[in-house]
Amino acid sequence: MSRLRRMSRRRSYDQYCSAARALDVVGDRWTLLIVRELLAGPRRYTDLHADLPGVSTDVLASRLKDMERDGLSTRRRLPPPGAAYVYELTERGRQLLPVLQALGAWGQTELGERRPTDAVRAHWFALPLLRALEGQESGLVEVRVEEGDFHLFVGAVEGPVYGEGPAPGEPDARLVLDVGTCTAVAQGEVSLRDAVRAGRIGVSGDGTLAKALREA
Repeated sequence: MSRLRRMSRRRSYDQYCSAARALDVVGDRWTLLIVRELLAGPRRYTDLHADLPGVSTDVLASRLKDMERDGLSTRRRLPPPGAAYVYELTERGRQLLPVLQALGAWGQTELGERRPTDAVRAHWFALPLLRALEGQESGLVEVRVEEGDFHLFVGAVEGPVYGEGPAPGEPDARLVLDVGTCTAVAQGEVSLRDAVRAGRIGVSGDGTLAKALREA
């Protein structure tokens, strides 16, 4: 089935404009947040549902089907003993990373104080920290906050850009900070380098990236 025919089956703005066409594909509620989760690599449906508090099972299933249809993600079955289905981004889906980064940068002033109803996951700070590390040496960075650990693949041109849990192997740098500092960096209130200088972020490791951050 051609892409044009697939597009005709979904709701459309019916505007001959690339921005409108893009919103035809990713403008539905939850779609870009699913992309955010899949930037960590293959995820099971149950993991996605757990890390997208507020989404119903029906809506999540529908969005995942739409994303497969539109070539943003694929579903595959893991070999035994896993034998579970996982969802992962295609190259086209991964191309939404700069879109999410631009949205995050634009929305950083909207964060404000955390509301009592706001959920938080440690890895939601991965993309803001990646933005803060732009221009640094490529490498594997492990991040520890009180909400949990995650790791970043700084400068990655393919595959996951971050992941949950400790780094898979020896990281080039380890960062230890609290959620307040993560939020300040995400809001643009303080740069990563200034937070390191002020002692708000602990940096360890022998990699080039760790040395660059300590010497900044």
